[in-house]
Amino acid sequence: MASERSQTVVSGTGQARTGGTREQFSAEELSIVLSHFDIGVIDSIVEFPRGSRKAPKLLIVSEQGKFLLKRRARGKDDPFKVAFTHALQLHLASKQFPLPHLIGTRKDNNSMLQWRNGVYELFEYIPGQTYPQTLEATFDSGRILALYHKLLEEFKSEWQPPSGSYHAATAVDSGLRAISAGVPDTDENREVTQLLAFLLATYRKSADIVQSLGIDNWPKQIVHADWHPGNMLFRDNRVVAVIDYDSARLLPRIIDVANGSLQFSIIGGDDDVSKWPDYLDESRFKRFLRGYDEVMLLSQAEIRTIPMLMIEALIAEAVFPIAATGSFGKVEGMPFLQMVQRKIIWIQKSYDRLVELADG
Repeated sequence: MASERSQTVVSGTGQARTGGTREQFSAEELSIVLSHFDIGVIDSIVEFPRGSRKAPKLLIVSEQGKFLLKRRARGKDDPFKVAFTHALQLHLASKQFPLPHLIGTRKDNNSMLQWRNGVYELFEYIPGQTYPQTLEATFDSGRILALYHKLLEEFKSEWQPPSGSYHAATAVDSGLRAISAGVPDTDENREVTQLLAFLLATYRKSADIVQSLGIDNWPKQIVHADWHPGNMLFRDNRVVAVIDYDSARLLPRIIDVANGSLQFSIIGGDDDVSKWPDYLDESRFKRFLRGYDEVMLLSQAEIRTIPMLMIEALIAEAVFPIAATGSFGKVEGMPFLQMVQRKIIWIQKSYDRLVELADG
């Protein structure tokens, strides 16, 4: 939901023209799906090439405004799971939380349309910019997360929410072991073997520390579970919309807070990950948590888990794509994991400092 666009979408062949290997809308599909929504005369339709390539999106301009049409990706289109995320979004919208509102169908005012084997959603389009990396925008990102948690503290749905997270996940263990299995046990690979052993031991130790602080006894509520800058739109250093509720699930709120603290303070760079710094941006780390504090306060025990959960999140985020493909985006797997190791060591050494900053 930003400003990137491409050229007109429907061709005379009945297939939508999309770039690369993105999923496409056919002309028939688009015509029938749009007929279910009352948005007036349409002025233009253009591809919106953002997010998953398996979930095609179109930006539609009509006499009633701008809208984003999305066909859900296979595997993300279970109607019951979609109904859960829609109930969540409709609840937040009723509380004036900043998010793109769902547009109901013409006949039944249903928030999703099922046609043939597809599930479709139509949202209002909210213009905005990407994360500007300012302290003001970071503060507001923490504040909006706390508002999200506050509004959903007592939220109940007739659909069962999922659970599970990056914390103490057996899939992370399995992923690291799968990567290790692909590395021959030779002297030449000793450094790689030691790196993978370090990550596995560190992940387990971090999870154990979090467990010892009592996370299993803390209240669970609906969390976002994917709180990072790419899921927010900004204007004048304020969050104007939070998007992508597909990962929402029932967990202790600190799972969100720790991941957000990592995502808004981590420092990257270009494709040469060896040049990425070890340290986090302490100012942004502190400001994100100060923003959260403005709405809701964390307990001392929750605060002490944050650095350990950040380590777990950092490992989990790296392991899954590398185990599956051998790389993280454009970066080869092992150099990326070496960078992760450097950042983990910095977090470990800075534990007391980070807890102090988080405590304010």
